[in-house]
This record gives sequence, structure tokens and C-alpha cells, in this order.
Amino acid sequence: MKKKAIVLLSGGMDSATTMAMARSRGFELYALSFDYGQKNHFEIKQAKKIARHFGARKHLILDVDIRKIGGSALTSSIPIPRKRSDKDRSRGIPLTYVPARNTLFLSFALAWGETLPAKDIFIGVNYLDSSGYPDCRPEYIRSFENMARLATRMGTEGKQRIRIHTPLIRMKKREIIKAGARLGVDFSMTSSCYEPSSKGMACGFCDSCLLRLKGFREAGLKDPIQYIRQK
Repeated sequence: MKKKAIVLLSGGMDSATTMAMARSRGFELYALSFDYGQKNHFEIKQAKKIARHFGARKHLILDVDIRKIGGSALTSSIPIPRKRSDKDRSRGIPLTYVPARNTLFLSFALAWGETLPAKDIFIGVNYLDSSGYPDCRPEYIRSFENMARLATRMGTEGKQRIRIHTPLIRMKKREIIKAGARLGVDFSMTSSCYEPSSKGMACGFCDSCLLRLKGFREAGLKDPIQYIRQK
């Protein structure tokens, strides 16, 4: 019998590659996505396609509207930063950081894991190309994993420890793209742009688009999604 794993699935290429990796390791997949008031609502539609593509046993989409909290360009009227250089992206925490987002998402994954049950949670955080997000760091993941063991019935009574898997955490974008291609990720299904058009076309100039385009160039592959404009 296959072990169950919850995969946090945003609809982007990192989470799609993470799902492919979880499947390659023999896990039965349970996809978890969030409609949290993000400007890129198109990614939810893409997450559904990706979950079906990889044969997820169940795909749970939770409505967790955090727009009232504010503080992020992804969920408020704060403009999305565009055309930032590599140097600019390496300075501080960007406006696209959503306060405590990964903590919220992992907490919901942990709760679902207690009921399935599933002791394995996969998340596509990436430290090297994280744009400075503090909740993508290895030390954060280790701390959350320790908290999970202390704060849940599954963790205190279970014989197996709760694992937060982060297979992409020390990979460059080009490496993620190459790994995803080898594992059958259809990147045309993915949506990375922070604020795409109403039809899902990527802007080509936000931090996420720039990192994605750079990654495909360095991987020697063509990005199959459509852009309004490209750098």
C-alpha cells in the first residue's frame, strides 16, 4: 500500500515539479491548493490541471481570503514590482512577500494530514531563487517540522515522524526546470506570473516571470507559456 503525501500545489512550475518528485518516490498524492485572494487567480485553474495530470487521489482547494490582512503586493492594491534586476531582487524582502503565507499553508496541510492520515508533506520552497522570502529558508522548514511533532496528536502519538519534504530548496531555477522535464511536467500547464492577464498570459516583467524566463534560458529549453511581452 502506498504511503500518502500531501503536496502544496500553487499551479506554478515549482509546485508542479515537486508533485512530480513526490510521485516518482512512490507516494499516493493528495494535492492542496489555496484561493487566498491572490491577484493570480488563474493559477487555481492550472493547479486543477496539474493535479489531474499527475493522478492526485484528491485535490482540496481551500478558501482562505487573507486580503484583509494586507501587507503584500500579491493580495492588496500595492503595485507588483516589475523590471527589477538580479541585484535589486537580492536586496531585502520584496513587496510580494505574503505575511506568514507558508506557515498558514503548512498548518492547513498538517491538519489535513492528521485526518487522512499522511505524515509526509511536500512543499516547493526554493532558497536560492526565493526572492528573499523568509519562509523559504531551510531553518524555517526545520523549525516548522519540529513544531508539527510537538503540536499534533499524530506527532506525539505516532511512531513515524512528520516530514516536511523540500526537494527543490537548494536548486537553481534551471535545475528545477530540467528535473521537471525529466519527470514529465507539462510546463504549459503552469502559471508563475504574479499578475497575469484575464486570459492567463504572463506579464514577462515581474520577479517571478524574470526568474522563470532566466531559468528556461539557462536550461536551454523553450518556455511554453504565453507572455504579453518578454524581456
